[in-house]
Amino acid sequence: MPVSRQTGKGQGPGNHAATLPHEVLVAGAPALMTDLYELTMLQAYVLEDMLDVAVFDLFVRRLPSSRNYLVACGLADVLDYLEALHFSQDSLEYLESLQQFRPAFLDYLADFRFTGNVRAVREGTVVFPDEPILEVSAPLPEAQLIETYLLNQVHYQTLVASKAARVVCAAKGRAVVDFGLRRYHGIDAGLKAARAAYIAGVSATSNVMAGRRYGIPVTGTMAHSYVLAHNSDREAFRRFAEIYPDTVLLVDTFDTLAGVREVVDLARWLGPAFQVTAIRLDSGDLAALAKHARAMLDEAGLTRVGIFASGDLDEHRIAELGASGAPVDGFGVGTRMGVSADAPYLNCAYKLVSYAGEARMKLSTAKATLPCRKQVFRASDDGRALRDVIALQDEELTGRPLLEPVMATGKSLPGRPAGLPEMRAHCARELASLPASLRGLRSPDAAFPVELSDKLRAARERLAGELVV
Repeated sequence: MPVSRQTGKGQGPGNHAATLPHEVLVAGAPALMTDLYELTMLQAYVLEDMLDVAVFDLFVRRLPSSRNYLVACGLADVLDYLEALHFSQDSLEYLESLQQFRPAFLDYLADFRFTGNVRAVREGTVVFPDEPILEVSAPLPEAQLIETYLLNQVHYQTLVASKAARVVCAAKGRAVVDFGLRRYHGIDAGLKAARAAYIAGVSATSNVMAGRRYGIPVTGTMAHSYVLAHNSDREAFRRFAEIYPDTVLLVDTFDTLAGVREVVDLARWLGPAFQVTAIRLDSGDLAALAKHARAMLDEAGLTRVGIFASGDLDEHRIAELGASGAPVDGFGVGTRMGVSADAPYLNCAYKLVSYAGEARMKLSTAKATLPCRKQVFRASDDGRALRDVIALQDEELTGRPLLEPVMATGKSLPGRPAGLPEMRAHCARELASLPASLRGLRSPDAAFPVELSDKLRAARERLAGELVV
């Protein structure tokens, strides 16, 4: 398809973006959501006729010091992107305006589609360093272009799922609700964080759009502004309970224990019509306040009214509350989970491991890679994970193979990926299979054992020797 040649003038960085519909910028599968060098490399590959099949692995090099494992997430968005990937006429016109791309290459992009294959671990799978989270096999230009988007989606969602899993483990069966949309880093992050956290075991989200898009349960309480808009706790509680009888009442706007007393008075005033399910504590010494509030509620016969805590919580704070014996029934966790405050990034990479049937590897200091197509085998005993072995793809070793085919010739395979409930259940099994020392918040005495098979080790050493000659 020929590209229009009438777009070179007046196409400054701000001018062109201003002409694009908002939906083009934030929705679907934007082909321009990539780094410039991916496109310049693509043009070079096409001009050099380097179109043979390439294999890339996406993996994490090292765990952050505060992580004992990672929870893989983001595959569904990857597959949606790959199936829809194409260059619109508008995108091609913008690329032409950059004056870096030849007409023949722009014509090539006009017909561009992803036609490759993908293998991946299931979302919710626990993974460790150097283990492929997904493998892409496609003609080199196709496999190269998608690097930026795949890293962006898998990196962030794996980051959040891994943090959320720690929060859920610290809660020890008590409900955790995602409260963080307003402080996550953008709208897309807010949606993807809610999904990743739900897969990792978070019970619900306050994010209404995430509920609509993914089917995640949505929940919420009330804000301090609602109380402040009324003349007192008493008036606010009575009005809100009239409209939402089984609500959760926020009691710390003025004085927390005075707020609890107002809930007790509300119960007496309403009598059998009182259906408030919980109070929410959002500030102060949460452990001490929860104990005082529990005593006040129980003394008033309100034993079924729960206590929900929020306010700058993370896995460590939740664990402290649990260790103190605080009678908290659920937690609202926001900012620190969605931005993974203690480990805000992963050393994630997408690297070429084979081209035209020949193994490839990188020898850079502290960034060396493993060559060849691979499989990861997880050995277990009675449901307990024992060790992983990273092997060559065609090896058959003891244990469960983690990488599964999920896309063939650019189309997702039936049933891949699984639905969100299945991912969530899978993640729960994965976490339960880990040694207790890994599920804890402290670094274990020994990391989970991940080994290379003899054949993969030999392939690495042979290739390294050839490259340094």
